[in-house]
Amino acid sequence: MKLPVVAIIGQTNAGKSSLFNRLVRKSQAIVAREAGTTRDNVVGRVEGKYILIDTAGLKDPNDDFEAHIQDQIDDAIASADMILIAMDSTKYPDHNDKLIAKKALKSGKPTMLLLNKSDIGEALPLEEFYSLGVKDPLRVSATTGLHLNELRAIIDQELKQLGFSLTQAKQQDDTLKVALIGRPNVGKSSLFNSLAKKQQAIVANLSGTTRDINRTEIKYKGQTIELLDTAGLRKPGKREVGIEKFSALRSLAAIEEADICCLLIDSTEPHSKLDQTLAGEIIKAGKGIILVVTKTDLEHKATDAILDDLEYDFNFVPYAPVVMTSSVEGKNVTKIFELAQQIDKARHAELKTSDLNKLLMDAVASHPPAGLKNTHPKLRYMVQTDTCPPWFVVYGSNLSLLHWSYKRYLERRLREAFDFTGTPIFFSFRNRD
Repeated sequence: MKLPVVAIIGQTNAGKSSLFNRLVRKSQAIVAREAGTTRDNVVGRVEGKYILIDTAGLKDPNDDFEAHIQDQIDDAIASADMILIAMDSTKYPDHNDKLIAKKALKSGKPTMLLLNKSDIGEALPLEEFYSLGVKDPLRVSATTGLHLNELRAIIDQELKQLGFSLTQAKQQDDTLKVALIGRPNVGKSSLFNSLAKKQQAIVANLSGTTRDINRTEIKYKGQTIELLDTAGLRKPGKREVGIEKFSALRSLAAIEEADICCLLIDSTEPHSKLDQTLAGEIIKAGKGIILVVTKTDLEHKATDAILDDLEYDFNFVPYAPVVMTSSVEGKNVTKIFELAQQIDKARHAELKTSDLNKLLMDAVASHPPAGLKNTHPKLRYMVQTDTCPPWFVVYGSNLSLLHWSYKRYLERRLREAFDFTGTPIFFSFRNRD
């Protein structure tokens, strides 16, 4: 079932990211809120009801997802089911604000105007924003939470009127969602079709348009698996006019919606920075990951050489399993289903506190953490606080002195003791006082 997409657009410094964080983090676990710096929020899921996109998060000039501000707005409008225009209520609307509002209204999609920073005394009267043509602007504040509950209720109401069953979106957690992610012409559609033919029983073919994520539901060993096929990604400068320009936001939304992502890598081409960027997005989103090498029927390079290249280029995700596939020959296609189920089990794993503390004590005894001359970090006990992805909290003292390499050491020990194949695991460190 497709999750609706809500996009926040607007000029810089309007408070888009702050509004995004307010709406998304309301439904996240306490641990996730405390560790907020671990994720560059671009796409988030709100209470399992809909996907929220923050266009402000797509503007890093060093990132392959970077695009011109106007392209970002066009992408968001085309990809979204509902549009939120964020404006600074202390500033008069200018030409760019009117252009953004015009584009949103022209799309015919439900559009709301959010006047952020309305808790400030310098906020302008509502009449100053009527010229934008958006009905019933809503005063909000990402800082104080002014009218955000009202905003959530309006979003729910608008999405229901579009035909989305928000309660049903919460009830389908037993379906394993697997997304195919990668560059254009890497073989996603071929693999998608090959996977759909290898299932034990077809449950449903879900309709979608060229601007949507193609999806189909299948049964494999008694479990329902929903496959999501996204359009390929190019670097922003290479995006062609037309449908392809919407692929970045769709792929990000698919990563957020999925439980497990298959990152497709063409065996006939060298790995690119974009492949690594996509892997990083999957990890930051806390999703399971499988590296799927495609077109191996065309590749003359030895398998060992391919695996050596993968190990070098993706050394930041050593726990990701690799599958060598050929959609033409059907080689190892069903292996993806088996790995997806294995990774899903690892993502749901709940470890006993006693086992975790034994592991922690053994790790500290084998390799005590370094610190300053007379002050060293003390790691006292560890508990698991969440699953999907697994999250662990270590309590102790002087933990600010703990070097990042020691955190990686603890993760390695945890992976050696327990099966966390294909899933990222996260840590939080709390001083006991």
